[in-house]
Amino acid sequence: MTATVIERPEQEPVSLIDMKTYLRVCDDGDDDLIASLITAARVAIETATGRLMMRQTWRLVLDRWPQGRILRVPIGPLLGLAAARVADAGGSLQAVPPGYFVVDVLSGAGRIALGPDVPAPGLSTAGIELDLVVGYGTDPERVPMPMRQALRQLVAGWYEHRGDTAVPATLPAEVAALLAPYRPMRL
Repeated sequence: MTATVIERPEQEPVSLIDMKTYLRVCDDGDDDLIASLITAARVAIETATGRLMMRQTWRLVLDRWPQGRILRVPIGPLLGLAAARVADAGGSLQAVPPGYFVVDVLSGAGRIALGPDVPAPGLSTAGIELDLVVGYGTDPERVPMPMRQALRQLVAGWYEHRGDTAVPATLPAEVAALLAPYRPMRL
């Protein structure tokens, strides 16, 4: 299973103005730098938690349908299924109507149950494409405050220490603590 972003968020969960206020930066000289740090911090947080902060569309490519016919979506929160395609025996992707699926957006990251008539892929690899709409929505206020605060702290640390050292491979402890409730749990 692979996941690829096909529609990035239209805005960030923390605005440039909010971030500059947090950093106590008054001039516009570092706007591009701060904006890029906001995006980088969002991506780092999304990678660490598997939760996408703002609405975006991702393509999930599968080789075959899961046993039990319930797909646990690896990224979330799931807002919906935008499109589904399954390769026929000739390898051409054919659209599968949304009525063939039951989309569960309430269970953590989300699940998609397959109806009995969903066709099997005609290819042994990459025969299924699902376009998923994921994230907390288009309003930054819908992103949990601890995640937005973690983003601010991460950007502030990077901004303060830019060029001093290499970016650490792990998140700072205070950022990790804010994100702990949003990390995937394995049972």
